[in-house]
Amino acid sequence: MSQTPRTGRKQAAAPHAADSHDTIRVLGARENNLKDISIEIPKRRLTVFTGVSGSGKSSLVFDTIAAESQRLINETYSAFVQGFMPTLARPEVDVLEGLTTAIIVDQQRMGADPRSTVGTATDANAMLRILFSRLGKPHIGPPSAYAFNVPSVRASGAITVERGNKKAVRATFERTGGMCPRCEGRGSVSDIDLTQLYDDTKSLDEGALTIPGYTPGGWNYRLYSESGLVDPAKPIRKYTKKELQAFLHHEPTRMKIAGINMTYEGLIPRIQKSFLAKDKEGMQPHIRAFVDRAVTFTTCPECEGTRLSEGARASKIKKVGIADACAMQISDLAEWVRGLDEPSVAPLLTALRDTLDSFVEIGLGYLSLDRPAGTLSGGEAQRVKMIRHLGSSLTDVTYVFDEPTIGLHPHDIQRMNDLLLRLRDKGNTVLVVEHKPETIAIADHVVDLGPGAGTGGGTVCFEGTVEGLRAGDTITGRHFDDRSSVKDTVRTPTGTLEIRGASTHNLRDVDVDIPLGVLAVVTGVAGSGKSSLVHGSIPPGEDVVSVDQSAIRGSRRSNPATYTGLLEPIRKAFAKVNGVKPALFSANSEGACPTCNGAGVIYTDLAMMAGVATTCEDCEGRRFQASVLEYHLGGRDISEVLAMSVTEAEEFFGDGEARTPAAHKILERLADVGLGYLSLGQPLTTLSGGERQRLKLATHMGDKGGIYVLDEPTTGLHLADVEQLLGLLDRLVDSGKSVIVVEHHQAVMAHADWIIDLGPGAGHDGGTIVFEGTPAKLVADRATLTGEHLAAYVGA
Repeated sequence: MSQTPRTGRKQAAAPHAADSHDTIRVLGARENNLKDISIEIPKRRLTVFTGVSGSGKSSLVFDTIAAESQRLINETYSAFVQGFMPTLARPEVDVLEGLTTAIIVDQQRMGADPRSTVGTATDANAMLRILFSRLGKPHIGPPSAYAFNVPSVRASGAITVERGNKKAVRATFERTGGMCPRCEGRGSVSDIDLTQLYDDTKSLDEGALTIPGYTPGGWNYRLYSESGLVDPAKPIRKYTKKELQAFLHHEPTRMKIAGINMTYEGLIPRIQKSFLAKDKEGMQPHIRAFVDRAVTFTTCPECEGTRLSEGARASKIKKVGIADACAMQISDLAEWVRGLDEPSVAPLLTALRDTLDSFVEIGLGYLSLDRPAGTLSGGEAQRVKMIRHLGSSLTDVTYVFDEPTIGLHPHDIQRMNDLLLRLRDKGNTVLVVEHKPETIAIADHVVDLGPGAGTGGGTVCFEGTVEGLRAGDTITGRHFDDRSSVKDTVRTPTGTLEIRGASTHNLRDVDVDIPLGVLAVVTGVAGSGKSSLVHGSIPPGEDVVSVDQSAIRGSRRSNPATYTGLLEPIRKAFAKVNGVKPALFSANSEGACPTCNGAGVIYTDLAMMAGVATTCEDCEGRRFQASVLEYHLGGRDISEVLAMSVTEAEEFFGDGEARTPAAHKILERLADVGLGYLSLGQPLTTLSGGERQRLKLATHMGDKGGIYVLDEPTTGLHLADVEQLLGLLDRLVDSGKSVIVVEHHQAVMAHADWIIDLGPGAGHDGGTIVFEGTPAKLVADRATLTGEHLAAYVGA
C-alpha cells in the first residue's frame, strides 16, 4: 500500500505484472480431431474435461497442453542430453501461453521388467534398505547388500596411483549385493521343455526349430544352420553329445557365419536372454503363448521366492527381515514401522512412515512392496505413480490425470477426490479427464468437448461451472444426473458355475456358485479379490471368452482393420473386383509405398536433436503405391476406405457394389460396442484403455464361447455410452451367453440379474463373499458398503 501526499490515505498498489498470468491460453488447437478450438483454463484450480469417448479430451489435455509443456522442458537441456530423450513434435496449435511444468499421471502399465516391484517403483524399498543397513542384526553391509537388483562382486587386481615419485597401490574390489545368485533376483527359476523348442525327428534344413521368430531362412535360424558347429542335414535326435552341447549350451562366441561376424551361443541361453528376461505381462500374445507352453516357472529353492541372498535374509530388525517386511500388507508394514523408535534414524523413519501412509490413504494399503509392478491394473499403476507426488514440495505445477477413478469402488472415489483437492490447494493446476459424476462435481471449472465422437467431436460445447453444466443442453449436462433403477424382474439362471475353495491371492477358501445364462456382476472395494475370483478361478478354456484392458501388442502399423481381421475380406473384395492379387491392398505387403515402406510417414533421426516424423511426399500419407490407388471398389480406393469411420464403412459395405457381408459383420460388432467413431486405419497405439477393451470385445463377439468375462467394461465410457453398453450386454445374454462382469459402476450393478459382493475390506480384510443375491435385495439390506452406495445411487 502507498499513501497519497495530500490525504495520507492508503491507496491500493497496482497489481504486480507477475500476478497477471492466471490462465493457460490455448488458441487454434487442431491435434487429431480438434477443430481449431480456443479456451482459457484457470491456473491453481481443478479443471475437469468431459465428453463422450473420442470427443477430443485426450487430444487437448495430453497431446496438446501436456505434450507442449514436456517439449519445452526438454528444450532447456543440452543437445547432447536431448539425444537420449524421447522425440516430441510440436503439437498442432497456434498459441499456447501460461504453461507450467506438467506432470502426467497416466494409466500406462508399469515396467515390464520382472525385477520391478511396487517397492522399487516408489522410494519405499530404497528407504527400507537404508533402515536395515543401519539397524539390521547381524550387520551385513551397506544398503546395496539388501537389494535384490544388485549382485555381489569380488575382484582383485592392481590399481596404479601416481603421486610425486610414489607409484602402484595394490587393491581388491568387493561389493556386497543382496541378489540371490541362483535366480538372479527374479524369485523364480525356469525349466525349459526342449520338445517345444524343436522337433528332434527333423534336421535344421527341414525346419526343426518351432520357436516364434526362428523361421527357416531368417537370421535367428541361420545362426544355427550355418554355424558349422552342427550338421544341418542330420536329425537333431542323432546329434552326438558334442553337437548337442554346441547346439543347446554353447558359450557366447564371436565367429563368422554366412560371411558376417556374429555372436553364436547355445539355443537355451539365447532363449533365456531374449524371452525370459522380460516380464510375461509385457510380451506379445504369440510369444506369451510359446513361453506358457515351453517354460515352467518354479519358486527359487534357494531364496524361497524372496529374491534375496542368504545374508540379506538373515539380517533382522525385531525378528523381521527385509523379505518379511516387503511381503507384509502395506497397511501392516506401516504399523510395524510406527513401532520402531530409534533416534539415530528418526528422519528416515518419518519419511518411510509418510510414504507408507500415502499408500493407505490412496486406497492401496492392501498391496505389498514385493508385488511385481507388471501385475498391477491400470488404475492401481496410476495411483502408485501418484504416491511420488503427494509428498512433493513442488507448487505451481500442472498435474494431468487420466480418469483417476478407474478401478475404484464408489467408496474409494471420495478419497481420490480429497487427494485431487489437496494437490490443488498446494497451489497447483490440476487437469483431470473424467467421466464419473462424483469427480466432475468437485471441479472449479468444467470443459465439455463434443458434441459427438471422432469427426463429430473436437469442439468445446461448454465451459464454466458444474451448475452451468447441469443446466446446459450438452450430452454431459443432460446425462449428469442420470440414475438407473433396479430391475423389477430378473432372468432365471440356466445353470451354475461352481467355484470351490478359491484361494488365489487374498481369497479365503471361497465357495460360490455363479449363475449362468444371466448378467452376473462381481463387485467390492479395490483389492477385495474380484479379479482373483473371476480370473483366477474360472478356468480359461474354449467356452470362456475373457476380455481385459491389457495393452494390445502391436506396432504403429497396426490398426482396427488389421487387428479385427476386417482388412482380409476388404482386400479380397478389392482383388476380386479388379482381378489382381489381394497382397496389393496391404500397406505391410506388396502394395506399400516404397518410399515410406507403407508407414505413411518418414521418421528422420537427427542424431543429437529430437527426431521428426514427416508425411511421406510420394504417397502423401496414404501408405500405398500410386498404381494401387487406381483400383476402386464402389468408387473408393483402399486408402479412402481405411480413412472411413466404422459407421461410414458399415454403410459402405452394407449394400451396393461394395457389399461385403464378412466385412459388414465385423463392422456391425465394432459399432455395437460403441466404436462407430474410430477410423479403420487409426494406429492402435493411439487408443485408450477403454477403447482397447471394447475393440477386443468386438473381436471376440463372434467366438463360440458360452461364458463372457469382462473386466470393468465401462472404463473410459461417457455417461451416455453406458446405456449402449448395457444394451449390448443384454443382447449377449439374450442370445444365450452367460456374462460375468467385474464392475464398480452403479448403473451396471443396478442392471444386473445377480450380484456377488466381495469384502468387507481390501487385502487381508477382504477375500470373502459378503453378499450374493439380486440388486433389489442388496439395496434393501444395505448390509455392505456396495449396498449403501447403490441404495444412495438409485435413490432408495
